[in-house]
Amino acid sequence: MTRTDGEDGKPAAAATPPRPPPPAPPLPAPPISDNLTVIPPKKHVRELQTIIRDRNTTRSDFKFYADRLIRLVVEEGLNLLPYTPATVTTPTGHQYPGLRYQRGNCGVSIVRSGEAMEQGLRDCCRSIRIGKILVSSDLDTHEARVVYAKFPEDVAERKVLLMYPIMNTGNTIVRALHVMREHGIQEQNVILLTLFCTPVAARLVTSSFPRLRILTSEMNEVTPNHFGQRYFGTD
Repeated sequence: MTRTDGEDGKPAAAATPPRPPPPAPPLPAPPISDNLTVIPPKKHVRELQTIIRDRNTTRSDFKFYADRLIRLVVEEGLNLLPYTPATVTTPTGHQYPGLRYQRGNCGVSIVRSGEAMEQGLRDCCRSIRIGKILVSSDLDTHEARVVYAKFPEDVAERKVLLMYPIMNTGNTIVRALHVMREHGIQEQNVILLTLFCTPVAARLVTSSFPRLRILTSEMNEVTPNHFGQRYFGTD
């Protein structure tokens, strides 16, 4: 008699081997620095970044949407400045416990592309003082050097919003910060406002100035390096 394993007389099917568990998802990359903040990638922010990167964007549209993105970054940067509690009386006679912006802040733009961000800062802070730094790169060695720097006289006592829209390698920022340090500006009193930043640049700057705070709209390996030329119409 033939031996059978199933109750109906048919051979039993071979057992299916258990499937291996799915591979664990890769762990997220550790943050470059706790002092580096990237604006949440909301749809309207991503749209502005897309228009700025599109080679078919006209210059007038480029400038309009770049100004919008600049304003968003500046507004976020103002959140990092110091405020004090302030209670005011409303037109209906109610007491409102709010905040008041502390004085003693200034802006510094890195010429020339950083000047594109000056109007956005003035639109938010009408009377704010703005200094300038001009950094030039050697054509052969690509080494950055400062050829001009002008700051408010009491800049060492102020919180400084440093403006530079594209941070590709980080060399320009590092050189500018060294000059600011020579003028008594402490790195913990500086907030770098930039629109586009590469991870390489962020690592270089944060390793050189770990107490510096950085705010950007995007972290990407490729930045729109045509920004300054398109904004000022010199492309």
